[in-house]
Amino acid sequence: MTTAKRKLDHIRICLEKEVEGGWRPFDDLSLVHRALPGIDADDIDTSCRFLGKDLAFPFMISGMTGGHPDTKEINVNLALAAQEVGVAMGVGSQRAALERAEVEETFSAVREAAPMIPIVGNIGAVQLRRGGAEVIDRLAEMIDADAIAVHLNFLQESVQPEGETEAEGAIEAIRSASDLRVPIIAKETGAGISGEDARALLEAGVEIIDVGGLGGTSWSGVEAYRAEERGDLKSAKMGRVFWNWGVPTPVSVVECAFSGAQVISSGGVRSGIDVAKSIALGAMMAGAALPFLAPATEGSSEVVEALRVYRRAFLTAMFLTASKDVSDLRSAPIVVLGRTREILEQRGFSAKKFAVHREMSR
Repeated sequence: MTTAKRKLDHIRICLEKEVEGGWRPFDDLSLVHRALPGIDADDIDTSCRFLGKDLAFPFMISGMTGGHPDTKEINVNLALAAQEVGVAMGVGSQRAALERAEVEETFSAVREAAPMIPIVGNIGAVQLRRGGAEVIDRLAEMIDADAIAVHLNFLQESVQPEGETEAEGAIEAIRSASDLRVPIIAKETGAGISGEDARALLEAGVEIIDVGGLGGTSWSGVEAYRAEERGDLKSAKMGRVFWNWGVPTPVSVVECAFSGAQVISSGGVRSGIDVAKSIALGAMMAGAALPFLAPATEGSSEVVEALRVYRRAFLTAMFLTASKDVSDLRSAPIVVLGRTREILEQRGFSAKKFAVHREMSR
């Protein structure tokens, strides 16, 4: 099966099927409400900077698609909306464009539609290892990227019959690309990044980690649906066995931030409140993909509306936590309960430290 056809399958399944995990780790988190915020909502500054550019609030549309002619319109609608609202945007894996030059425009159209915002390219660690560090410059030039995400999707590859599971040498490939003209962002795709791996990535020269944690779209689940459709029951069973495998997003945010990374929180970020919770845990910003896919099939205005709902909820959460700017929100108390707390404490973190107003020193 071609890479392009696989991308179409992924989009169709995400639009038609239930692809999220059975547990929402963000529901274990509660920001502490302030009945006397002491500030006016109209005076709150939600803005931040990312990759040297200003954003209206700390958010990005995570990489979704590209690489097939039918995906161009989706990417353009996402880019137009990101430009209008003032958020960053990532593209899906550019592997297909390396294989077939004629689909490059499904990616390059993003920069044409959004000339002012941060755009993040995308390639798999396996493809980086095979193509060498020079492939990063080619991908960046293709979309005038501000950074390139190197995705680590070995869970998904493990349950694909056509999956590529050659992980040896991945960190060396990332290290070889980390001093190029564009920053490298290490990105998981639904299974999260542990503190151990965060430290290895930092040692390899990576500064930004997009955790892509457990709690949102399960790509193991997506592959289970694909396997069922082609009658591959063994692969379908494997995909379902690993449906909820990984490090929960909030746990991954804490572990990676504690290790010293600049963290993008993604994986189950389903509202502006989840964005605010992510910042309070130590992330610099948050991202999501699935909530914007269906709107992007309709038009850019639908994506704009979805983004504005996120931003309004984010601003309201800031107001109700007495946070006049994003820096204040990083110190806002957040209570961590349930399974998320249990995992954090088993991993050596005290959940109590997040429940009181504190200066973030991680």
